[in-house]
Amino acid sequence: MLTRLHDFLRLRTSPSIFFGSAAVIIAFVVGTIVFTEPLDAAVTVASEWLYANLGWFYILGLTLFLGFLIFIALSRFGRVKLGPHDEPPEHSGPAWFAMLFAAGIGSILMFWGVAEPISHFGDPPRGPSLGIEPETAGAAADAMNFTFYHFTLHTWAIFTLPALCFAYFIHKRNLPPRVSSIFQPIIGEGIHGPIGRFIDIVAIVGTVFGIAVSLGLGALQINSGINRVFGIPESAMWQLIIIGVVGGVAMISVALGLDRGIKVLSNINIWMAIAMLVFILVTGSTLFVLKGTIESLGSYLMNLPELALWNDTFADSGWQADWTVFYWAWTISWSPFVGIFISRISRGRTIRGFVSGVLLVPAGFSVLWFGIFGFSAFDIELHGDGGLVESVVEQEDIPGALFAFLEHYPAVGFTSVIAIILVIVFFITSVDSAALVADTMANGHEDFNPLGQRIFWAIAIAVVTATLLVFSGTGGLEALEKIIVLVGLPFFVMGYFQMYAMYRALREDAGELPQVRMRRWKKVLPPEEYERRQDEDEHDTSEVVVEPEALDEPPVLRDPYVKQARITGTHGTLSARTGSTKRKDLQRKQPPRSEDEGPKDSE
Repeated sequence: MLTRLHDFLRLRTSPSIFFGSAAVIIAFVVGTIVFTEPLDAAVTVASEWLYANLGWFYILGLTLFLGFLIFIALSRFGRVKLGPHDEPPEHSGPAWFAMLFAAGIGSILMFWGVAEPISHFGDPPRGPSLGIEPETAGAAADAMNFTFYHFTLHTWAIFTLPALCFAYFIHKRNLPPRVSSIFQPIIGEGIHGPIGRFIDIVAIVGTVFGIAVSLGLGALQINSGINRVFGIPESAMWQLIIIGVVGGVAMISVALGLDRGIKVLSNINIWMAIAMLVFILVTGSTLFVLKGTIESLGSYLMNLPELALWNDTFADSGWQADWTVFYWAWTISWSPFVGIFISRISRGRTIRGFVSGVLLVPAGFSVLWFGIFGFSAFDIELHGDGGLVESVVEQEDIPGALFAFLEHYPAVGFTSVIAIILVIVFFITSVDSAALVADTMANGHEDFNPLGQRIFWAIAIAVVTATLLVFSGTGGLEALEKIIVLVGLPFFVMGYFQMYAMYRALREDAGELPQVRMRRWKKVLPPEEYERRQDEDEHDTSEVVVEPEALDEPPVLRDPYVKQARITGTHGTLSARTGSTKRKDLQRKQPPRSEDEGPKDSE
């Protein structure tokens, strides 16, 4: 039945995954509207239980992910290229970084750039346990420690782990661009079966909800900005209008594709963001901000081991559940979308270059961003007119933090409009990237995707966002936080299996010695697409398969870059067995081997 409906709608996707994901999303929207109070009560109970009992699991898991990535990058596998060994990177460094920034954390920086440091400055995270007084120098130092902890290495480890796995299995093993492909070393051809389909449905639904939370936060921030600049009220109606505009422009960008839509918007936005950063630095207390940023970076690096495993055990204030656990659960829920997107733009890079680039470059920019905005905000509170703590902490106006901050700088009207544009474009790039990736995950390939399918996912994101903000039983931001913590849990569990699958695949393809040239694999298509292409004359299916199949075997006991004849024996020194030194005594005593006496070393 699903196949007949699929064909009737002229789709080109995997029916069970597409309709399964769509059914879950539609059921949530309808259930939230019809059963608002019971659903809100159930979500509240579940999220509170998770906060109380599994917060430590999120904290420990993410630190393990970061450690695994550093290990892989520094190991012998760091030289492995994500694609053919002789292929250069597909995108230049600046273009690659711009797309990383816009699709990954650009929207987060705009929302939390001022709100995060000021929130912790006015309400220190470790105040009860360490006796840190609010609105003091000690509070400012600890606020920056936690801000960097939340938005630099750990946040980008969430994106880097699935992105690395996707890049390897998509570009190296030529598997479909789906989350289930990462688990191919574990479940084999089961990636096309019920287990694989279930994994992909969970990934797509999680992506939609994760981006919906981001778009919801963006709608609240944009509404706050236009309220301060143009006097437009902060209301559900205007938030729906904002969501509709962002979703509509995102559909246009989706229709234009990666190079003409997302890439162009990303490049424009990154330069606008840098211009705003320079403006804040130059027109504010430049020396104080620069000294503070450098000092806070050193403090963060010194305190990182403690922060990475801190669980608020003795004070048990509940702060960590509201901040750190929420961040990790929210961010990991849309890691499949960011992971596939990063893997698509990273073909041709080595694992070491990929991990170091995705971890360090955006994290370094985040240090500059939060350092400049954070210490500029501290300067306003400690040496200026103040008012930010009152607005952000006491009145809980987190969406309006950036615009309250800009009121202390020249040309407030102009800079506020630029900030609104930046926020809008960042969220447009997030929505159109997510729609493109969700469609790719549903299809299992990146070719011949009808435009209507991509537009459907953009609409789904907008509808879920509107439902969470307007029709949920609690306040919009609170409802978003409750939902996303529950959605993020399955992805944390998947992360452990991703690490095992990645390491196992590298060992399988690299053999027993450090290798860079890897085993080659045939292109894999989902069964539905394979059958369609067999019936279409313009496609050659002789080089594609449904079940993963390697073209050759991994090399054993030799360097694949060295092409030389060598004499090996079953016993002897390491140099004799690896061919690094020819043994003259063997050359004299051993007769030449005929072709039928056994296998030779393979090239």
